[in-house]
Amino acid sequence: MKEPHPSNNSRPHAASSGPQPHKKPAPPEQTHAENFYWIKQMQARTPVVIILSDGETLHGVVEWYDRDCIKLTRTGSPNLLIYKQFIKYIYKDGAEAALGGTNGQ
Repeated sequence: MKEPHPSNNSRPHAASSGPQPHKKPAPPEQTHAENFYWIKQMQARTPVVIILSDGETLHGVVEWYDRDCIKLTRTGSPNLLIYKQFIKYIYKDGAEAALGGTNGQ
């Protein structure tokens, strides 16, 4: 049988030697990273490529977004309202994006 570790109750807990372990706080429920991304793309009018779940490729500029959809403005084609749940991934369109972008310049 294992004996319990003797405790020294004469010293207060805060005065013990060494750093006290801190419990890491839970991450926030909402980081707003997605909102930041969409706003940045809209303000810069960044041309993007959207790949849908079924493999279809769409090119355009994000004009508007909400919790469930984005509005993709296209040149020479009708504008689209796309449900986010059907987006597989999205990336910047064009030669600058292929070379890593302009680094904010």
